[in-house]
Amino acid sequence: MAPSNRTVIIAGGSGYLGLNLARYLLHSGYSVSILSRKVPKDIPTGAKHINWDGRTLGDWAANLEGCHALVNLTGRTVDCIKTPETMDQILRSRVESTAILGEALKTVRKKPSVWVQMSTAHIYGDSLELCDERSAFGYGLAPDVGRAWEETFNRALPRGMRGVILRTSFVIGPSGGALQRLALLVRLGLGGTVGHGKQGMSWIHEEDMNRLFQMAIEDRKMKGPYIASAPEPRSQKEFMRALRKSMRMPIGLPAAGWMVRLGAPLLMRTDPDLALYGRYVIPGRLMNDGFQFLYPNLESALDRKSRNLG
Repeated sequence: MAPSNRTVIIAGGSGYLGLNLARYLLHSGYSVSILSRKVPKDIPTGAKHINWDGRTLGDWAANLEGCHALVNLTGRTVDCIKTPETMDQILRSRVESTAILGEALKTVRKKPSVWVQMSTAHIYGDSLELCDERSAFGYGLAPDVGRAWEETFNRALPRGMRGVILRTSFVIGPSGGALQRLALLVRLGLGGTVGHGKQGMSWIHEEDMNRLFQMAIEDRKMKGPYIASAPEPRSQKEFMRALRKSMRMPIGLPAAGWMVRLGAPLLMRTDPDLALYGRYVIPGRLMNDGFQFLYPNLESALDRKSRNLG
C-alpha cells in the first residue's frame, strides 16, 4: 500500500486503460491526477482532473512538481479507418505529447521518481514468428509509429530519471476495451476464423496490466523496454474459439479476407488490418524477472470475463 500523499499523474488517462489504472491506484492508496483535454465522463471518485492539450506547455506542468510518478498513455486510438489524416493524428498525438511532457519536466525542480511510458507490441510488426525484447522491429505504420514514440521518449527523459517503456499488447478485462467488439461479433454468430486464422493475438488481462504499471512505478530495478503481454499468445482462430466457449456460443461463422476488407470499414468503422494481421510476442524480460501473472493463459482470463460478455 502506498501512502496517500504519493501522487501518480496519468497523461492521456481518459480512456479505458487510464481510467482502469486510476481506479486501481486509488484503491491501492495512491493519489491520482488525470491529464486530459476534457473531464472523463466516468472519472473515478477521488481522482483529480488537470486540463491540457497534449501539445503545449501551460499551468498543468506545475502539477509535476514533487509528484511520485508520471504515466503517459496519450495517443489517438488505432481502432479507426486509416486515412492520411487519421494516420497523421495517430503519430502526432503520441510523439508531440511525449515531447511536451519532456519539456514540462525541464521546468520542474523536484522531478517524479519514474516516467512510465506506453508503447505498443505492434512495434514488432505483423509476423508469424515469436518475438521478445531482443527481436527486430517490424515494417509498416505501427512499427514506424512505435519507433518514433520510443525515440521521442528516450530524448525527452531527463538525465538521471528512471524510465520504463511498456510495449503493450491487446488488453482484455471487464472494464471495457476492444474485447467488447469481439464479444458482439460472437453474440451475432460471426466470431469465427478471420482470413487464414493464423495471425497472432497477443493479450494481457487488465488486472495484470495494472499490476505491471504499479511494479514499474515502484520497482527501482525496472528500466528500459518491456513487453507487456501474457506469456501465451494465441492465433486468431484459437482466440475466437476460446471466446466463443467462454460465452457458450457453439458457432462462429468464418470471414474470408475480402469480406473483412469490405465489412470492417463499412460496418465496424475500423481498419480491416487489425483483424487480418497480428503478432506473437512473449514478455521475455518479465519472465526472467519472475513476474507472476494472475492470468497466464487465455481460458482463465476469459472465464473471469464471460459473465460480463454473454
